Amino acid sequence: MTPEELLITRAFDLARLGIGSVSPNPRVGCVIVKDGVVLGEGWHQTYGQAHAEINAIANVKNKSLLAGSTVYVNLEPCSHTGKTPPCADQLIAYGIKKVVIANLDTNPLVSGNGVKKLREAGIEVITGILESEGRALNKRFFNFQEHHRPYIILKWAQTADGFIARSNYESKWISNEFSRQLVHKWRSEEDAILIGTKTAAHDNPKLTVRDWSGRNPVRIVIDRFLRLPETLNVFDQSVRTICYNLLKHEEHPNLSLIRLEEQDFIPSLVSHLAKEKIQSVMIEGGSLTLSLFINAGLWDEARVFSSSRSFHAGISAPSFQGYFVREEAIQSDTLRIFQRENLKPNH
Repeated sequence: MTPEELLITRAFDLARLGIGSVSPNPRVGCVIVKDGVVLGEGWHQTYGQAHAEINAIANVKNKSLLAGSTVYVNLEPCSHTGKTPPCADQLIAYGIKKVVIANLDTNPLVSGNGVKKLREAGIEVITGILESEGRALNKRFFNFQEHHRPYIILKWAQTADGFIARSNYESKWISNEFSRQLVHKWRSEEDAILIGTKTAAHDNPKLTVRDWSGRNPVRIVIDRFLRLPETLNVFDQSVRTICYNLLKHEEHPNLSLIRLEEQDFIPSLVSHLAKEKIQSVMIEGGSLTLSLFINAGLWDEARVFSSSRSFHAGISAPSFQGYFVREEAIQSDTLRIFQRENLKPNH
């Protein structure tokens, strides 16, 4: 690994510290180096607040050392005024000599303009360092910018003999406690979590983050005919919740009923999530709900827990075609990660 790659890898590590706090902004880390010495580091910590480059500059005690230094950042510095001033302008103002970048920003408001501004100011700019790793880190952001919809993760646990629930829809507990804790970690990392009518009715889940530290995702429920009782945990109005249905539109504190047409129900739901600036959603529903997204071709990643338990009968896990990425043991469970086939990375 080259020195540039090592420092970009460090920027990746810093960027990950913002997971769960910066969406819909991307995850960004920054390292400032001069004469082989790290002057300062920073990352984008909270949506609407200072970006990684500004935090890294703030952590440099002697600002006079910034002149002639090199900045390593995983995403192109912004060139427009949003909730914060342009980072490119700050780099220019402090006399930065060189900027090394993993990924160009595909947001139309930036999209090469940050690099252009830096180069026009006489700053050397190198791009494309560990580019594929950078895209993986910000796959939600890039997917949203390029495909105008959330990054959709399918998640389920299945028995050793391929069942997702018993015949009466009871599914507790297929996976072990470590797998369930990991799911709470995942919830804290995504913008939203979605279930269908049967999961809401039979499991009465809270869909909150409890066995981990982090923010609660937006809760999404599909209840086409509004048959679910208002006493369910998902309707307790403690967390922002959206209920998609065919009957009516109503707004309540922390609860939105959104009416969609039956035709193209799932694509319309995904489009509405995009309008709400929800960049990622994890589908934790049952086999029917998961299959709706699979059949519509609206998924990007599948996370499948396989247990050592067997039910011998019940509701089968959904079938899908995907590209196997990796697997790992979670105590007695096996976790397998897949991507949609047409998203198979180029090697």
